[in-house]
Amino acid sequence: MGSQLKLRADAGIKFIFIAGILVAASFGFISCQKYQEPAFLKIGLPEEPRSLNLWLGTDANSRKILSLIYQPLYHRDPQTLEIIPWLAQENPVFDKQALTYTLRLRKAKWSDGSEFTSQDVLFTKQLFFDFKIPRYYSKWKIIKKLEALDDHTLVFHLKKPSAIFMSRVMTAPIVSRKEWENVAREALTKEKPLRSLQGHSVEMPLGTGPFTLAEYKKGAYIHMQKNPHFFGRGLKISKYVLGPYVDDLLFSIYGTSDVAILALKKGDIDFYWWDIQPGYIRDLKKQANIDVYFNNKNALYYLGFNLRKPPFDDKILRQAIATVIDKDFILTRILQNFGTPMHSVVPSGNHFWHNPDIRKYGLGKDHDQRIKISHEMLTKAGYSWDIPPVDKDGKIVTPSDIRLPNGEKMKKFVILTPPADYDPKRAFAGTMIQEWLRELGLQAFARPMAFTSLLDTVKGKHEFDAFVLGYGKLNLDPDYLRAFFYSKNDKPRGWNMSGYRNPEFDRIADIQRTLIDKEKRKKIIWQMQEIILEDIPYLPLYNPHIIEAVFNERFTGWVAKVDGIGNMWSLCVVKPQE
Repeated sequence: MGSQLKLRADAGIKFIFIAGILVAASFGFISCQKYQEPAFLKIGLPEEPRSLNLWLGTDANSRKILSLIYQPLYHRDPQTLEIIPWLAQENPVFDKQALTYTLRLRKAKWSDGSEFTSQDVLFTKQLFFDFKIPRYYSKWKIIKKLEALDDHTLVFHLKKPSAIFMSRVMTAPIVSRKEWENVAREALTKEKPLRSLQGHSVEMPLGTGPFTLAEYKKGAYIHMQKNPHFFGRGLKISKYVLGPYVDDLLFSIYGTSDVAILALKKGDIDFYWWDIQPGYIRDLKKQANIDVYFNNKNALYYLGFNLRKPPFDDKILRQAIATVIDKDFILTRILQNFGTPMHSVVPSGNHFWHNPDIRKYGLGKDHDQRIKISHEMLTKAGYSWDIPPVDKDGKIVTPSDIRLPNGEKMKKFVILTPPADYDPKRAFAGTMIQEWLRELGLQAFARPMAFTSLLDTVKGKHEFDAFVLGYGKLNLDPDYLRAFFYSKNDKPRGWNMSGYRNPEFDRIADIQRTLIDKEKRKKIIWQMQEIILEDIPYLPLYNPHIIEAVFNERFTGWVAKVDGIGNMWSLCVVKPQE
């Protein structure tokens, strides 16, 4: 098995080589010995990037590569999570009356040595508008006008006040006018301009990031080099002084985690850039030259209800279900203690926006207490049983089927989950929720469904009773609460999958979008969380840790943050061991 993991053409493993690889043209192969030099950082990926075209490569592996090339005006501090100047030189000056943001750009250069100027930002904005580029146009259309006062000064004129301007607009990647102008002009002449733009083959992207692409042979390797023009070198961000301090990166693509973990243990790679399953941890911890990192994810895994029809249009029923679910069991048995129970729809790791004081159903109660509390709630709301789950002596018994307040037996219902081979945690959680609900006399049936079909059923057709889904990487700005629960988003393919409608929630969700004052906005975001946890269209279940591992003999200095050590900051800071 070990020989199959060496860097050989017949190894059966595809490789992406990032940074400083010397191709021995006379021999037609790449020297394996070169990879053992101290400044050559080797990283494993689970799959090959879909595309290095920024407008098409939206998958996780493409974004990992592209995030090292294309940079935004503002970024997130890795420790505080605050928005900080990046390509911008300083925080913008906001004119409340004129609704303008004025900012100065750094004296940065593109990777070919040409100057980065205001014209590149103007061009990027026009590109978003001309092609209505997904992920960017919807955010940038808040801009009424963008003007350049000079090569390094910009004024953004807004249509209305926007709380999310800094977090959603200013964090978009900026592209080079020189690189994309002719491509865009040609694409606009086509019948489907966006598809033409996305279909453009990017050979040598111009970026302002810490690394630059040297060569990409699809299915063979991507070769990048440290960008000698990187504007960030020497900057101090939090406690970190930026490099990069490595000249080379090597990304190997592994088809399975088993193969990648074995490569990590052997030292064939220094880091596997993927979330490791808990089953590998015990074995990895036995090895002194492996460090395992556990970090919070900015994620939400939850039980959702269809509020458009009975029986889950009843808030009391949803609250009783929330009470009987044992989140501590989910933590210990499903997550194997690698995570945290979730009580709010904003993760606890997002400290500023997370409301720790919302209603926490069943917290601190044992199994029997949760059933008794749920039984009492349902009884008061008019639900009944021929044989209730709690008898006259206060003992827990197997109940008969529950009856609705109108006296009819509640029909069987289905809890849709992803299949176990897609996500065993969500599949197992659905099965356990089924069992807990049956202890209340609810005839619940957990049913795995292929993920694409599940999304179509829940988000497209709205033909479901309940479901277990999750968002593995939420935006750090909590405006997603508005997207998930706003009444107008209750539509086919809309983000309000539960069909939740609450005029008061809509009202304050609109208000928070216009508040520039963070403290005032925070109060409303906390109030939004209180409303959601009272009404429970979604019941937050858990937030797994992101688990990552590194081979520690060659490099040190990984930057641990929310969502893990796999980030641009790590690759700007990590250094060879002395």
